[in-house]
Amino acid sequence: MWRRATTTLKSSLYLHMHLMQEVPKHNVCPCHRFTTGLPLHLQQEKDGICPKHIAPIITFVLGGPGSGKGTQCAKIVDTFGFKHLSAGDLLRKEMVSDSKYGSMILNTISEGKIVPSEVTVKLILREMESSDNHKFLIDGFPRSEENRIAFEQIIGSEPNLVLFFDCPEEEMVKRVLSRNQGRIDDNIDTIKKRLKVFEALNLPVIDYYAKKGKLHRINAVGTVDEIFEQVRPVFEELEVTGFDCIY
Repeated sequence: MWRRATTTLKSSLYLHMHLMQEVPKHNVCPCHRFTTGLPLHLQQEKDGICPKHIAPIITFVLGGPGSGKGTQCAKIVDTFGFKHLSAGDLLRKEMVSDSKYGSMILNTISEGKIVPSEVTVKLILREMESSDNHKFLIDGFPRSEENRIAFEQIIGSEPNLVLFFDCPEEEMVKRVLSRNQGRIDDNIDTIKKRLKVFEALNLPVIDYYAKKGKLHRINAVGTVDEIFEQVRPVFEELEVTGFDCIY
């Protein structure tokens, strides 16, 4: 599994977290269109040949609060066998874990602000490295250009594709207020702050991946099944064109 290829990566990532140094870009082994550009030292054996590990498939799932990302991710998991990693859920879990980041995450989320990139990336990577799956839905991340750059520098790769659930603001507010999950950030004032932050910071990320041809814009208004019928063909096409590739 892909975690076998990340043992060396893990130690270098932790070093990066402490030193906050930029990871240099590497050339990648051009073995398949769906390889994710892992650093060269992870793709090559001593003789310089790419090992036959399964390449991780990374999908970013973007959209404002209440756009239905989590619901659609659950259907993608059931239908296509992905591992769902919600950046928000990971942060909330860490927030109540008495870790050194807990109180900082609590204060940041309560103010409707974005948690520092290195913290979120570290939590995501921890989950990816501990998983036996190689297909990942990263839900709610990156939330800014700074997030995006940090992820690509630390991981050494870009996502294979990006889903954007496009939903009107009034619909997102209505959905968040009605879900009643007891979350500290599910009140009208914080929701409006989160939407302003999303519009200011996340839309440049969406534009970036649109220009690279990786963005799939989903109309997030309708029933769960109606919306999923827009999502399904994206992943069916990947299956046809070589979803479970090796490098």
